[in-house]
Amino acid sequence: MEPDGNSSESEVAFEWPSVIRVYKDGRVERLFETDVVPPSTDPETGVSSKDVTIAVAAAAAATSEPPSHVVSTRLFLPKLTGSRKLPLLIYFHGGGFFVSSPFSAVYHGYLSAVVAKANVVAVSVNYRKAPEHPIPAAYEDSWAAIQWAASHRDGDGPEAWLNEHADFGRVFLSGESAGANIAHNMAMAAGNPERGLNIRLLGVALVHPYFWGSSPIGEEALHPDRRADLEWIWPFVCPSTPDSNEPWINPMADGAPSLAGLGCGRVLVCLAEKDLLRDRGRLYHEVLGRSGWTGAAEIMETEREGHAFHLYDLGGQKAKDLIRRLAAFLDRDMPSRP
Repeated sequence: MEPDGNSSESEVAFEWPSVIRVYKDGRVERLFETDVVPPSTDPETGVSSKDVTIAVAAAAAATSEPPSHVVSTRLFLPKLTGSRKLPLLIYFHGGGFFVSSPFSAVYHGYLSAVVAKANVVAVSVNYRKAPEHPIPAAYEDSWAAIQWAASHRDGDGPEAWLNEHADFGRVFLSGESAGANIAHNMAMAAGNPERGLNIRLLGVALVHPYFWGSSPIGEEALHPDRRADLEWIWPFVCPSTPDSNEPWINPMADGAPSLAGLGCGRVLVCLAEKDLLRDRGRLYHEVLGRSGWTGAAEIMETEREGHAFHLYDLGGQKAKDLIRRLAAFLDRDMPSRP
């Protein structure tokens, strides 16, 4: 993307039409999925939601220091039919690390559908966005949200829904596109004992994950124009390490930490046939399988559909099939649902 050449006090430095506009004075205008749906109780499914903020400690980490910022989240609770505790899903939305939120109609509707089908408690994380807050801000906020959720493990955390209804023996991460990238990187952090996470992740579900690399693979080599449309994203959101072989964005790169360190027992990778990112997701599944990781990996591909198709067609059969597969992954030890 080339900067707009207009010269004025509001000169545009960068623009992706209908998605984001960045001005030379530093202002950012987001144009995509900026709507906000209030939390509610859905009359059809009985899924309830509410918003909670998490105080994030300053990087210096001394407990006496005030929080550096807050991370907002949206919590989802299915209609309760018994006293049994439910799996906990910590979810990271998509949007290229620079747009959207858990509060948009798209992600609110999707999480409500997943929670209703899978019968899980969910925490949807509104991590800070680039370019004002470049990578690793999104990872830092996401890790803080996981640690906050883990603080409820003994039933004495600050949020009643997690204390009363979440089963910390069945904790999952999931995300969409950039959110799937976050979920992977959080699982890698969880597998590092030095990070001190006091819960074990049962599984991670990556839906149309955003991984990339400096050299084209598979369909990318056949569609250079489509590849060029995505090349700018990582340097835009991570200017400090813009190389597309940085392990955060290319966990399959030579020299990247081994996927054997993934800190969970199960992985589901969901792909879409017409998504240019599909071959990266396939490669991830393959590399994970031969890495020495001792968990179980599954893969699902939806035919004749593109990136994040299901978010915009929740009533469609293929979206329902994907949500059903995700629900089965989250609910493996419970009776199957029709």
